[in-house]
Amino acid sequence: MTDGSVHRAARRLTAAGDEALDEVVAEEVAVALVYNGISHAVMMATPCDLEDFARGFSLTERIVDKPSEIYDIEVEPVDRGIEVRLDIAAQRMVRLQQQRRSMAGRTGCGLCGVDSIDAAMRPVTVVGAAPPVSRGAIERAMAALPLEQRINRVNGATHAAGWARPDGTLVAVREDVGRHNALDKLGGALAKAGASQPGFVVVTSRCSYEMVHKAAALGAVVIAAVSAPTSLAIETAEQAGIALAAFVRQDRLTVYANAERIAP
Repeated sequence: MTDGSVHRAARRLTAAGDEALDEVVAEEVAVALVYNGISHAVMMATPCDLEDFARGFSLTERIVDKPSEIYDIEVEPVDRGIEVRLDIAAQRMVRLQQQRRSMAGRTGCGLCGVDSIDAAMRPVTVVGAAPPVSRGAIERAMAALPLEQRINRVNGATHAAGWARPDGTLVAVREDVGRHNALDKLGGALAKAGASQPGFVVVTSRCSYEMVHKAAALGAVVIAAVSAPTSLAIETAEQAGIALAAFVRQDRLTVYANAERIAP
């Protein structure tokens, strides 16, 4: 796999004239997720950490219930894209075939191809009781996130999702051109690590319904975003028992759901 960036020729046009540039841009390719030989979803994604992506997607989309139901993952370049081939438990494949839907995703899109309102508005995981997270911990985690955005420092075009311990220490960060993909990659990385660890999610994007859904599936106590939430994200966070914090800046943030989860 690549480092998430490619070089492309460009020209800068100014009042003084123009100049040739060798620009570094974010790499974006079609990634097919293939379960037991059957293609289920094609997402536009950054072609790095694809095993984490496939593992996290499988868990947050409830294709499998636990990481041990994924027996093998292979990443294989194909014509015009990449296939990630997963071997999953037979009973989960039966369930997937029963629920099968066409799901063609574009950058930043988390629900493309869902064929009914009921399928889109699926129940959210309810997060259990946990000690509140301090505002300072959230601010520390968000402040540390840019330092871990290795790909974005080069191309300026990728989102990041990070998992922080309750004290605000970042333990894992993943990047992608799609914010949902970054969160799925993070989920896959946490599952690969094996141990269940309490904590919360920080993201470099707005907070949508699907982002809350995926954070709840990971057991996050809080999802904190640099930008705004949507109304449905707030409603979903309320149902999940997750605190939703947005507009996280130095010395301030705005809490839209379950404020008792965040200590001043």
